[in-house]
Amino acid sequence: MSHGGKFGLASIILLGINAIIGSGIFLLPGQAFALAGTSSLFVFVFITLLAGSLALCFAEAAGLFRSNGAAYIYAKQAFGNFAGFEVGFMKYIVQLIAWAAMAVAFVTALEAVFPAVHAGPVRAAILIGMILALSLVNYLGIDVAKHVNNIATIGKLAPIVIFIGVGIFCIKGGNFQPIVPEGFTVNSFAEAAILIFYAFTGFEAMASASEEMDNPKRNLPIAIATAIGCVSLIYILLQFVCIGILGGALGSTSTPVVDAMATFLGEGGGILVTVGTVISILGINAASSIFVPRGCLALGERGMLPPIVKKMSRRNTPVIAIAISAALVIPLALSGTFTQLAAISVISRFTQYIPTCLSVIVFRRRGMKSTFRLPLGYAIPVAAVVVSGWLLINSDIVKLAAGLGAMVIIAPIYLLIRRYNERHGYEFTDAE
Repeated sequence: MSHGGKFGLASIILLGINAIIGSGIFLLPGQAFALAGTSSLFVFVFITLLAGSLALCFAEAAGLFRSNGAAYIYAKQAFGNFAGFEVGFMKYIVQLIAWAAMAVAFVTALEAVFPAVHAGPVRAAILIGMILALSLVNYLGIDVAKHVNNIATIGKLAPIVIFIGVGIFCIKGGNFQPIVPEGFTVNSFAEAAILIFYAFTGFEAMASASEEMDNPKRNLPIAIATAIGCVSLIYILLQFVCIGILGGALGSTSTPVVDAMATFLGEGGGILVTVGTVISILGINAASSIFVPRGCLALGERGMLPPIVKKMSRRNTPVIAIAISAALVIPLALSGTFTQLAAISVISRFTQYIPTCLSVIVFRRRGMKSTFRLPLGYAIPVAAVVVSGWLLINSDIVKLAAGLGAMVIIAPIYLLIRRYNERHGYEFTDAE
């Protein structure tokens, strides 16, 4: 149970699942199969271990602090103001681009149901209207936002659970041959791993709104581990059922879950998945409308943006941060030029993942006791850093340069903000 309108444990878990599962779940099985065939199941297990390791590092770090901000607070406490500033700004930029991408994805999914949405003015009006509506829900209070998030999460999971529950009885064993496709190499594995990892991103956002949660030091680590565990199980089962039903045809379809569902539930099954896709993407937009402004608020609370960003409404919601975030997301979403940036934003997320894993080691060496402690000493954070580095080395060089190059651009902003703070008597404050 939650009290005072805050997120209780069940709502935090649903928020996490909602933040991770977006449109990719309905599209990914075909793309993964095209790259790795039946071996895509092994790649899913590999990425589950990586995402799980990263999520557990976030869980241990989250058990030390109750403040909004997540990765950048961990980086700041472990490595100082400059590192915190870099991670914090990268985190907020990534969140803005990701929300803009999901807003466009929602309108695109609607077009499949209502072709009239494709018209330019209609598309723009729906896009702006959705962002403003979700921002208004956020402004009205975390209690309203919590219920919207819970309904959206359950709505998106329903068709997935039906698909797995019914489809698992319709699979054909022969569809899993050959287990390792011809010409499958380490590079093929890496390419499939990077693609599949995209579907697991989002867990790092859970701690961004920790101040809106009941007892975050206790509940957040449990929720992070539970959410990533549930998502991993869903993804692996979904891939298994898709291969078992469609076989080799899986690699050539752009709507794998819809096609597979239609084979055993007819046209009605396909429609159910299409509706589930729309609800799924609306749900991840709802989660973004909660997380993104809290990322902006956290920067203001720590002296990394001017103090006006901290202004709260009578409903105790970050009204300025909500307004700034909506004002930045709308032009990004309308520009239609950020598709590449959405992919770059995924690579940029490693600027949160790697410092958080390293910060766990630093906090332990300082003797700090978290409410959640990783097993196996330093093995999990070290392994997570090494595998993350391997994925980055194997990613597209242009996206890599753009994703990490943004950190160079942010550096002078740090100097400007520090000078502003010195002039006005502000400072970079510590996290709790």
